[in-house]
This record gives sequence, C-alpha cells and structure tokens, in this order.
Amino acid sequence: MKRIDDYALIGDCETAALIGRNGAIEWLCWPNFSSPACLAALLGNDHNGTWRISATDRSARSKRRYRPDTLILETLIETSEGSALVTDFMPIRNGSSNVVRILEGVSGSTEMCNALRLRFDYGRLSPIFRDNPDGFEALAAQHGVRLVGDEPIKRNSDGGCDTVVTLASGERRAFVMTYFSAFETPPPRIDPFEALEQTEQYWRRWCARCKYEGPWRDAVMRSLITMKALIYRPSGAIAAAPTSSIAEQRGGAGVWDYRFCWLRDATFTLLALLHAGYVDEAVAWRNWLLLAIAGDAENLQPVYGLDGDTRLSEWDAPWLGGFNGVQPVRFGNKAARQTQFDVFGEIADALHQSREHGLGSDDAVWGLQIRLAERLEQVWREPGNGIWESRGSPKHFTLSRAMIWLALDRTIHAAEQRGRVDHLDKWKRIRAEVHEETCRRGFRPELGSFVRDFEGDALDASLLLLPQIGFLPADDPRIRGTVDAIGRKLSREGFIYRQTRDDFGQADSSFLACCFWYVDALLLLGRRDEAERMFEKLMSIRNDVGLLSEEYDPGERRLMGNFPQALSHLALVNSALNLWTSDGPVHRRRSKGGRA
Repeated sequence: MKRIDDYALIGDCETAALIGRNGAIEWLCWPNFSSPACLAALLGNDHNGTWRISATDRSARSKRRYRPDTLILETLIETSEGSALVTDFMPIRNGSSNVVRILEGVSGSTEMCNALRLRFDYGRLSPIFRDNPDGFEALAAQHGVRLVGDEPIKRNSDGGCDTVVTLASGERRAFVMTYFSAFETPPPRIDPFEALEQTEQYWRRWCARCKYEGPWRDAVMRSLITMKALIYRPSGAIAAAPTSSIAEQRGGAGVWDYRFCWLRDATFTLLALLHAGYVDEAVAWRNWLLLAIAGDAENLQPVYGLDGDTRLSEWDAPWLGGFNGVQPVRFGNKAARQTQFDVFGEIADALHQSREHGLGSDDAVWGLQIRLAERLEQVWREPGNGIWESRGSPKHFTLSRAMIWLALDRTIHAAEQRGRVDHLDKWKRIRAEVHEETCRRGFRPELGSFVRDFEGDALDASLLLLPQIGFLPADDPRIRGTVDAIGRKLSREGFIYRQTRDDFGQADSSFLACCFWYVDALLLLGRRDEAERMFEKLMSIRNDVGLLSEEYDPGERRLMGNFPQALSHLALVNSALNLWTSDGPVHRRRSKGGRA
C-alpha cells in the first residue's frame, strides 16, 4: 500500500514533482501545476508514467533529506558494494522547465538503474519519439519532453529507457528532463551542475529573508519553502496542493483536485507571508486576488485557477486506477460554482490587513470592497455551502454568518477611515443584525457552545476561528465553551476533527489546519502550556522531510489527502509565529485596528 507521506516535493515555482522513497518521480504536471500530468503513476501504476532512479540491489537502504534552506532533495543509497547520492531538483525557470537528477558515487561501487516511462494526458497517451545523440524526445499533442544524460540513453521496446549506471567513489552522472512545446524548437540544454549551484543560491537567498527566529525555525522554514514552491510565480496565486484525488479518509472518501487557489485561505496566506518577512509574495498574492475577482462581487467564486481562470469543470479519468485503488480520479473542481459566504469575510479582511500592514490601497480596492458589501446587503440571509464545501443542501452555517459580519465590520472600519459615510448606517444596522442572529441561532446554551449551523446541534472545528476574527472576545464564556466542547468532542488521540460527521459519514482523519487553529485558540485563552504541547504533537507527525498533507489518521498513523497541503503549512507557520511573539497573526487579526 502506498503512503502519501513517503513522498517528497521538488518544484520550480510554476509546477512540482513528487518523488517516492523508492526514487521514483510518480507525479509531474507540465508545464504548470494544473496542466495534464506526464508522470501519473501516483494515481495509477508505472504504465501511467514514472521516472525511477534506484539501486539495482533490491536490498539497498536509503535515507533522504533536503539540503538546509533549499528545495533540493538528497537521497543516500547504501548497498553491500558501495553507496551513492541522488540529488533531485528543479531549477527556477529561465526560459525552460527542467527536472535534474544527479548521481554521485560516495563509496565503493554502486550500480544504479535509470528507468523512464513518459505518458501524457494523465497517463493516457503514449507519445511518439525522436532520438538524438544524447537521449531522446517524446511528443504528444502540444507537449514535448526531452531526456538527455552523461550516460548513453537508449530507448526500449516500451518507448522508455532502462539505463544501468555503475558509479565508483567520486564519479558523477547527470540526467536532465526538459519540457518544451512540441510545435517549437527544443530549448538549449542546461548545465546540470551549474544549475544546482544557482538553485541552491536562489533558495538560500530567499530563506535569508525570513524574520522568524523562534524555537521551531527548521519546521517553519520548511513550511515557508513549501509555500513558496506552491506559489505560482507568474500570477502570485498559491496552489492548495500540487496533487489531485488523494483520498482524505481511509474508506476512500474525499477525492478532489487541489491544484487551484482557494479564497478562504486569503488572510491566512497574507499574514503568514507578511509576519515571516515575505512582503513581495504578500503583495503579489493581494494583487492576484484583486485581478481574479475583477470587481465582480455578484459572481464571486470560492476557488479560481492559478491564472485566475473561472471555469474549473470537474471530470473523471476512468483509465487511472487511483491512489491505492481509490476511485474516481477527479480533475477540475465544481466547488468553484458553490456559494460560500465565508469568502466575503476573507477578502474584506485580507484587504484590511493589507492596508494595516502598509501595502497600500486605491480607489479600485475600495470600489471592490463597496461592491462586496452591497452584494451582502442583498444575499446575507441566504443559505450556502459553508467553508467545508458541503455538497448537500445549503444551510445557514454559523461561521459563514460570522464571516459576513467580518466583511461588514472591516468595510465599515475602512469607510470611517476614508470619511465615506454613504452606506455606514445601513451597514452598521446589518452588521448588528447579523451578529445578534448568529449569537442567538448559532449558540446552544444547553451545550455551552456554538454549533455548525442554525438548523442542528453538530459541532464544527471551524468555529475555532470566531475569536481569531474578533467576532467575540476570547474570554467570552461562549467562546471558552466552544473551544472546550471542540476539545472534548471533536478530538481523538489529541487531534482535532472538522466535524462529528460530514457529507460522507464518520471521519477517520483529523484536519490539520483545525489542529493548528486549536493551538491558536488555546493561546488566546491563556492556556499556553497546552498550546505548546499540541504544537509539538503536530510537529511529530510531519514526514521525514518535514511535509504535511491535509489530514492525519491517528489510527493508521499516516498522513491523508492531497500533498503537500498549503493550508496545513500556512497554519503551522501562523501558529509558530503566534507562539513566538505577542504580535503574531492571530493577535493582529482579532483587532479591527490591526493591533492586539
């Protein structure tokens, strides 16, 4: 059985590849995160595309790590005859996108196998091939991929290659796979060793900008690097994950495509970047947000393509067997067509935090904020799908109403600062009505807690965000009761679950972002020792190279869901910042003036 925590990530800030412990790249979408995969064995088998570099000795042992403060993966392979180091990375693009794999003999003599199978359109299409003196090219539709190496590469009858390389101590061999348009001349070859040096310098310079100096620096830095790798450089949007259809639950429920950008993460992303010292990335993210929405409050979507695309039609790929046989394998995401009122609050708060942190504002930003508030005037009483994108009947979700309050509150604050009073009385009246109704219909005195929706009594861990957004003070008995109830009833083996039940029944896996939100809530309640113990517990479940997926199954002790997950790493960074300083993101966010 495959485990998603057996994989590591490499990328060039425009796409990414996943490499298993066995040395196989089993997922690579080219040229961009949301492009069709040309290596898709992750969701099928080797015939759907893989590139494996491993020892021919089946008893070989391996251990891996990232070079400190980089996205360069090093795997040390030890056999009975010797040892070798495999260095995997993707150079930051400068005209072409490349995957580089360097083999170096460390001791003795090590026999290594280089096996490549390229299959385009998510493992469906076998390409045509062209040989060249250094390797070969594979082409299908508009896509072209070239493999070259220091060692002669010969194709086999399957259209791939199986090259055996014997390395003595100190010997090096490099293989480079390059993407190009099949309708254009392939780009010039890169020097793999020069590219390695430049890539290491790039990441180290980027990491040197980090302002965090707290006790969990290695974990925070790894999460920040992962976030940077998932930020689509041409636009500034952040992919929720580079993968699709990795089940969230043990029984196979929750298979979605996460290679898009969710607006619900807007403020989390902005604050994590700003407080960690990455202002350029925060500005790019804010600007993408404005362009994606394009001032269209009436057709606001919960999720967009990384280039701002609004059409994310969902479809199945029946030729792929699925991760551990879980089907359907889905691409696209029809959550883009849902109604999620949470995003109104996220956008308004992100714009507010941008102003408070000195990123500036203009008439276009203010115009968008007015249109969002005017839209809420019309629709705030309607039910929606909620933050967890329920595919059941729309409901009046408690957090959604609180986020409507947040959107109006931040807009009122901005209007007062600008001296704009045209809508203030109406907005203040609606804000008060939303707050009163949310407290009346969303709180259950008999439980001493807020609940998921106005119609039922189920708990929901997203309610941990209520004190973060300043809906009620952290010391309000209703907030304390809600945090305590979630800690008692939505916790298993110390991990927080989103809900008791969801659209798919009983959940097997905890939602990691909610676990970090619980850390933040404990901190706001003054329970710092508990918060730190919970944070350390979460640090212990990262995989061997420091990566997290969306969920964690305590029973099976394995990560679940699409991987690596941006929201989990965002939440880790924010919680570490909150524990480190009294002026962290959670403290800044809960005050509409931007001060704790």
